[in-house]
Amino acid sequence: MNIVMANLGSFVALMLTAVFIENTIFARGIGVSRLVKLVGDTAVDSIIFCSLLTLILVLSAPLAFFANQLLASPEYWFRDYIRPLVLVVCATIAFVVVMLFVVLLRPANMKTILAVLPMATFNCAILGPMLITSTQNYNFVQTMGFALGSGLGYGFAVLIVTEGQRKLNNRNVPATLRGLPINLLYIGILAMAIYALTGHRVAI
Repeated sequence: MNIVMANLGSFVALMLTAVFIENTIFARGIGVSRLVKLVGDTAVDSIIFCSLLTLILVLSAPLAFFANQLLASPEYWFRDYIRPLVLVVCATIAFVVVMLFVVLLRPANMKTILAVLPMATFNCAILGPMLITSTQNYNFVQTMGFALGSGLGYGFAVLIVTEGQRKLNNRNVPATLRGLPINLLYIGILAMAIYALTGHRVAI
């Protein structure tokens, strides 16, 4: 019972850390380019995109974990060189599984899901968390918690930036800063605020 509670606590702690403190966008700058395009793109549903991204992360994370365990043997001295390729293969497998699942279920918005699925799979927001869990040597429970939290954290970032863009779209913003510049400044200020939560201070 103690082991189960310890694993559950570790899962929740890593998940919450990935959502807020180690947010892939605000703390590490992973997936910012896709975020900026997503927020300004009315043709792509943010909820569908973030849901698919989270699902792909949760499916590909265990594959990446076991692949990393296989490559941990000393004879695989080249593991650091092929690890990015292995992570892409894990994401591709998750992509195929989700695509087949969607085709078999045939939901009403199937075309929209299939159109968004490649963008939600092959980007840094997927590969970054998998690389972090591999290099940090997280156990399986921690890996799954961090993967789920990273997906939820990306959705959290999308909501914050979307709301920020709505409020920044006014005449009080100088013409030279409107659009992408003010969005990047806004994301940068948020990133510094999130970074401060980890206990870092400005050196004096």
